[in-house]
Amino acid sequence: MTASYSAQPELTRGRCFPEAAPAYRSEFQRDRDRVIHSKAFRRLEYKTQVFVNHEGDLYRTRLTHSIEVAQIARTVARSMGLNEDLTEAIALAHDLGHTPFGHAGQDELNVCMQAYGGFEHNLQSLRVVDCLEDSYAEFAGLNLTFETREGIIKHCAVKHAQQLGEVGERFLQKTQASLEAQLTNLADEIAYNNHDIEDGLRSGLISLEQMQQVPVFVQQYELVLKKYPQLEGRSLVRETLRRLISTMVVDLIETSQVAIAVSGVQTLEEVRQQAQPLIQYSAAMWAAKNELKRFLRENLYFHPTVYRMSWRAQRVVRELFQAYLQDSRLLPPKYQVFAKQYEQTAGEAGRARAIADYIAGMTDRYALKQYGELFDMDRVKF
Repeated sequence: MTASYSAQPELTRGRCFPEAAPAYRSEFQRDRDRVIHSKAFRRLEYKTQVFVNHEGDLYRTRLTHSIEVAQIARTVARSMGLNEDLTEAIALAHDLGHTPFGHAGQDELNVCMQAYGGFEHNLQSLRVVDCLEDSYAEFAGLNLTFETREGIIKHCAVKHAQQLGEVGERFLQKTQASLEAQLTNLADEIAYNNHDIEDGLRSGLISLEQMQQVPVFVQQYELVLKKYPQLEGRSLVRETLRRLISTMVVDLIETSQVAIAVSGVQTLEEVRQQAQPLIQYSAAMWAAKNELKRFLRENLYFHPTVYRMSWRAQRVVRELFQAYLQDSRLLPPKYQVFAKQYEQTAGEAGRARAIADYIAGMTDRYALKQYGELFDMDRVKF
């Protein structure tokens, strides 16, 4: 039984293109299934989380990250009486628009697109499900429900929100998304903060000695050593992170339940009218989470090895974009057509958007392959 303030599939605001109700599934189950069967979802297997995909089989990818977010988010949703299917649909779809090479690729594509409206992966995820997927005869995209689509957009500038129609209204009116969308946003943070620690330790770019700078980690680490004094290596790390994830999830659930009770909300509409999100950490956990993020930024994301990898990745994205913009005949036929169509309605900005769609859809290895074919003369076959 879900809470009265959860999202109810029979009360969905609907889809852009009306469809008959699904048989034996709810509307939100249909959304989740469409995401799982999409091409964009399959591509996540070969898109970077922190480490480039070919650097090792055990590092996270966008696909494994999305599955881990879904697991954490469903746990929270079930504990709080929220809609699990909607939560899972949002979690699995939230990174569909991410570029190759992680945030380095996104940042560089945004630089390339500055004169043409910019690039942001949340907006691109919505673009994927609204326009770019092409598996259905009656409409472009996946035709997801409003509730799933709003959950994909975690944040949005006013200038972009004005172009998104109903799904952008909350950014203009300063209202809130559903609780399912709110919790998925924080589940995303819990997943990548903890799993980036594990990948960073596995790679050797950060050490357990360095992790002693992070009190929220040290607290769980010392509890594990006290209970299992012989434990070491990866088992010690995994046990520590398992407990850290659990601690953050429990704090999120208990703090959010109090916030909901104090607010007195009874309906989803009342949730939307709150001044602040109701899914939240305690003040202590919020501070601890931010301290952990600062540590990862300074010691992992800006580590010289990762930075050099990011620099090379940005060069690949930049030079591919410049080559395609200079001569769109270098694009595959499908995107040549898109470039011409978009250019007819939006000029050079339209052509640039088609190129951004193409690059954003690339996996790490496909982007490297395209770069090699264009710029590595040793690989050119005439």
